Amino acid sequence: MNLASLLEPNLISTPMESTFKDEAIAELVELMVRAGEVTDREGVLEVLYERESKGSTGIGGGVAIPHARHSEVEDVLLAVGVAPDGIEFDAVDDEPVRLVFLLLGAPDKPGQTIEVLADIGVLVQIPGVYDKLVNSSDAEAVIRIIEEAQQEQ
Repeated sequence: MNLASLLEPNLISTPMESTFKDEAIAELVELMVRAGEVTDREGVLEVLYERESKGSTGIGGGVAIPHARHSEVEDVLLAVGVAPDGIEFDAVDDEPVRLVFLLLGAPDKPGQTIEVLADIGVLVQIPGVYDKLVNSSDAEAVIRIIEEAQQEQ
């Protein structure tokens, strides 16, 4: 899936204001609310925090992919946060997270959510992409970096 096509500048926070996991998740959900993509802020936060309580989505290497499915979502929604100073996220490697990809999927379309999760995993493994994203100057740059990286694959 083309990750860049899921993003708009108003769904990207760079630099993030949050310094802790729950704040970071709430900050990215708020972007979705302001963009008119989510109306049930509390319900979305509840499913994301519930998923997080089962095990951190801080996958290591400075990346976190909090994700859940919610009835309000028809396909998939993606928001991205860039935190150059790092966020305490209880990541599997105990390192701060600098990239947060928040993903919401439709309950009846789990395959789409899994596809986007896999695509994010591939994206952050491409040499140089993580550093470019962490050092990106604005939301448009984040989209451009993701677009270019996926085109090169």
